Amino acid sequence: MPKALAPDISTWPDEAPQLIGSRCRECEFVTFPTQKRCPGCSAASMATELLPRTGTLIAWTVQAFPPGAPYVGPVGEDFEPFGVGLVELDGVVRVEGRLTENDPSKIAFGQRVELTMIPFATDDDGDDIYTFAFRSIAS
Repeated sequence: MPKALAPDISTWPDEAPQLIGSRCRECEFVTFPTQKRCPGCSAASMATELLPRTGTLIAWTVQAFPPGAPYVGPVGEDFEPFGVGLVELDGVVRVEGRLTENDPSKIAFGQRVELTMIPFATDDDGDDIYTFAFRSIAS
């Protein structure tokens, strides 16, 4: 049975999953993931908010080696480089996440992307573990 790597940060397995953030009731600052206190004004008045599914790629790189702990994905010969990007979710908040593309010639600043879920690893029971990522969409 498929499982989410971090089940509390998205609405997956919804058909059109959204990331779950929080918005300050005092100053409107938005965070991802959710936080109990606002990093903008320090108020303890954060409300859960579903974030937009689409955004713009504002920075990116290709991760060519396995990350350090707490990374639990493939390593050694099983590791495949993956794209990582900073995405501005339709003017609401910036989120760092994997990209579904790892070919630098197919990744561009300003590219429109949307949230998706991708297989990340397999657990000890043989179940696929999914994580969120961003894939290119037509602008």
